[in-house]
Amino acid sequence: MSVRGLALVLLTLPSCTQLYYKAQEKLGNEKRDILVDRIKKGREEQDEAKKQFQTTLEAFQSVTGFKGGKTEEVYKKLKKEYDEAADRAKKVSDRVASIEQVSGDMFNEWDKEIANMDNADLRRKSSSLAKTTRTRYSELIRRMKAVDAKAKPVLKAFEDQVLFIKHNLNAEAITSLKATTGKMDVEVQALIKDIEVSTKQADEFIASLPQGS
Repeated sequence: MSVRGLALVLLTLPSCTQLYYKAQEKLGNEKRDILVDRIKKGREEQDEAKKQFQTTLEAFQSVTGFKGGKTEEVYKKLKKEYDEAADRAKKVSDRVASIEQVSGDMFNEWDKEIANMDNADLRRKSSSLAKTTRTRYSELIRRMKAVDAKAKPVLKAFEDQVLFIKHNLNAEAITSLKATTGKMDVEVQALIKDIEVSTKQADEFIASLPQGS
């Protein structure tokens, strides 16, 4: 596991999470600020994944006209592109999980603070804002998780082709890609469109949150 991945895992542990929140509060960062930061990073991860999936698809398409040469080199090229796509997809999944974790903590804290308010009018306004924010957030995380889910079968299609070529290092195995790249292209383009919708929704959600001075 990478250092980055280990850090994300540690932040899911209750004791580590609370220490992290306290450290952030000392720096002037509330849970809302942390959530915004993670959504921004999640948006960036999705955008990078979009580019990599397109690049990986193009690598597969580029070898369909294979007319001879070293099949081992073709395999290594496609394996490298697949590995990079898989890494990007993993980063998206990790980021979605980190967003869910801090959002849950933020909304729980928000509910407790509202319950502790004596002023009925202010409590009502805060409740209304919390409800609206939660609804917008639910739509965003649903979209981000849908993108994460859609990426998995696309990634599996890449993997299957790479393994097939690995098991059959010959020109016939490579040219067989002609029969599948069309479907792969449709799936990748659909994924890219979903990512673009998700990143736009992330921008809209961040813009909807009250901004500090």
